[in-house]
Amino acid sequence: MNWYALYTKPRNEKKVAQLLQSLGVETYCPVVTTTKQWSDRKKKVTTPVLPSYVFVQVEEKNREVVFQVPGVVRYVYWLGKAAIIRDAEITTLKEYLSEEYTTIFQTAILPGDRIKLTTGPFIGQDALVKKISNTKTQVILESLGILLTLEK
Repeated sequence: MNWYALYTKPRNEKKVAQLLQSLGVETYCPVVTTTKQWSDRKKKVTTPVLPSYVFVQVEEKNREVVFQVPGVVRYVYWLGKAAIIRDAEITTLKEYLSEEYTTIFQTAILPGDRIKLTTGPFIGQDALVKKISNTKTQVILESLGILLTLEK
């Protein structure tokens, strides 16, 4: 089974993931917990790392089942086909989000950009993860064309 990226209505990511799981679809909605400051209080809030995106693992023939859930807009397409997200990309994203990061910046990658890792545990491998400094790590989702910078 492949992982696919779903585009959801704004601020529906967690609800869509929950409803898809209740239908038996394996989902992954990457989230990060941050502290929000209001005038009268502070509160820890869980927000999606990729606004309006949820990853689902379904068989090709069962892809239409996700449209039973309100809030799903469409699949994300790349080069005319539904974008297939590699297991390694999902695993890498899960591993790095399991650590304590406070700020996440998202930048689009231009086609043809390739990065070879020069530091960290994946030294010499092609462009899934690149450590920038002691406090920042880059995670590349090549299937979606997104470069995430995770900051401790």
